Amino acid sequence: MRLFSRISNYWLCQLGGWGLIVFSMIFYKVGFRENLSFLDLARISVFFFGGIISTHLMRSYLKKKGWMQLSIEKMIPRLLLAIIVTSIFYSLIIILFFQVLAVKESAKDFTTRLTGMVLNTGLLITPWMLIYYFYHYIESSRRQQLNNLKLQSLVKELELKTIKSHINPHFIFNALNSIRALIDENPGRARDAITELSNILRSSMQAEKLETVPFERELNIVKDYLALEYIRFEDRLKVEYQIDEDTLDSPVPPMMLQTLVENAIKHGIGKEVKGGLIRIISDYNGRFHELIVQNPGILSDEIKGEGFGLSSTRNRLQLLFGTNSEFQITQESKNMVQVKVMIPVSIN
Repeated sequence: MRLFSRISNYWLCQLGGWGLIVFSMIFYKVGFRENLSFLDLARISVFFFGGIISTHLMRSYLKKKGWMQLSIEKMIPRLLLAIIVTSIFYSLIIILFFQVLAVKESAKDFTTRLTGMVLNTGLLITPWMLIYYFYHYIESSRRQQLNNLKLQSLVKELELKTIKSHINPHFIFNALNSIRALIDENPGRARDAITELSNILRSSMQAEKLETVPFERELNIVKDYLALEYIRFEDRLKVEYQIDEDTLDSPVPPMMLQTLVENAIKHGIGKEVKGGLIRIISDYNGRFHELIVQNPGILSDEIKGEGFGLSSTRNRLQLLFGTNSEFQITQESKNMVQVKVMIPVSIN
């Protein structure tokens, strides 16, 4: 067993294939109740070693020229040429050994004998060549497909890292300005605000390492975010939560809900003189975890164009869940815009 483990698959196939031909020749002789003479064994040995030598030389030439990487269209004429040349070489080996062994052949001239021998050996070389080429063609296609899958996976990973780690810099600047204003007026609230901002930044950095997080963790980050925005908007910002507690353990993409709420603040509360209500809903709808964010406003062309925030959310859902997820942004009433995300729930 150790010996076979050290022999490459190529040589195992070579020895096995030509060995099968030798066995069939011996079986043919024995089947007709003929005795195997020394001359018969010599003939069989010539066929065996000649076949291995000629096909191995052909293989070495094909690898050196890089023909195995060519397309089928370009390879077909080269295959025919390789089969003819190898068959001629194989036939010359056999004829040469017959001359050395002083085997008496028919009275036919050399050209006729060579032509007949080429036709005979071609019946062995042709299937050998076809099997060898198409094995490598299929193997090369499989490796190419595997490399493509690895490349797609890498692209997907890079895309996810790019789009899920995004935080609006304007929010950070606004939060810092709000905290600065609180330092003298309300130091305790300023300390809490720094903690809330720290939690958001920490979550953003960790988002690059995770594809999903428990919804409860995402919800807590959103609450910190809204607490910071409340410092800026005060009574203009009202928040309502409608959360099914069963959904708290459900996995969601990190920073996704925060992105949706940030978008609601920017296009809703920020543009309404009197502010308004941000409503966050989390519930199960069939086999989906349904997340809804509602905010006051009109669904303008700017929002429909979906800037980085909404487009990144759509892309992340597509990358993580494919067509199983849903993303909708609609004008639910005269002055209410709704974003709805449907995340498939895995059922064990």
